[in-house]
Amino acid sequence: MRMYNLLVQYIPWEGGTGTVESGRLFEYTDDALEDRFKNGDSVLLDELIKFPCLFMQEGTEDQLAHVGEITRIRSSGSEILIDYLLDPNIDPVPNKVILANREDFDIWKKFEFSRTHWALKDIDLFRTLLRLSQPLRGSAKVFSIAKNEAIERTLVSVMMPFDAAFGPVYQTLQSAATDVGLVCRRVDEIWENPAIIQDIVNLIDKSFVVVCDCTGRNANVFYEIGIAHTLGREVVLITQVDADIPFDLRHLRYIKYLDNDEGRQGLKAEIDGRFRYLQENL
Repeated sequence: MRMYNLLVQYIPWEGGTGTVESGRLFEYTDDALEDRFKNGDSVLLDELIKFPCLFMQEGTEDQLAHVGEITRIRSSGSEILIDYLLDPNIDPVPNKVILANREDFDIWKKFEFSRTHWALKDIDLFRTLLRLSQPLRGSAKVFSIAKNEAIERTLVSVMMPFDAAFGPVYQTLQSAATDVGLVCRRVDEIWENPAIIQDIVNLIDKSFVVVCDCTGRNANVFYEIGIAHTLGREVVLITQVDADIPFDLRHLRYIKYLDNDEGRQGLKAEIDGRFRYLQENL
């Protein structure tokens, strides 16, 4: 059974009954597929409901999609009335996971996530869900990573040596963040877990952008850069010395600054510009 029904509505799917505007049936459905389930001006609704369903609430963030089935259907003029059941044995799927893998769900236009409609997709829904549920590698053992992302769009984390000499640099980064409506945090300002590495990972994982100061070739900072890159965070590298950028990272753009009043003002200007660019383009 390769095909599935994608039903999207503005509110969560609850209560077991719902409606879909007749005019929105087969939106974002391949024309040839639509023709297979039409008989003149009539729609073969009884054939459509034989396929599994993905019930999705509009949105691309924390909304959840549910797998289920339509148990009863009837047409009432401009609306299609449905009774449905959500499968309690299949975990809900975050919309952002579907967005990240939307071609696997036969969803080619991002606008489908913000449009109430009923589409028929020529995809094996269960095979796709099974593939996404299978871990590609073992989980981390030194620290844990949240199952779902929860990025705070105003959070900037800073990775730098725990040394008082870097205080003015951190203050400069804080000032640049404040100028564009962001909040700057370092892990030494946090104590939520017994192990500091877990606080570091949590901070990086929640961050909109991670600023890493490579000055002094600090091993901890290099380790944190690796975590940030692995988690897919936007990383901004800064340094006082070109040679302190590791060989494996020299292909990336970085900001060089002098640790004096004039140099830190220049750093602030460049960081400010980078923050604004990322806000507009991410």
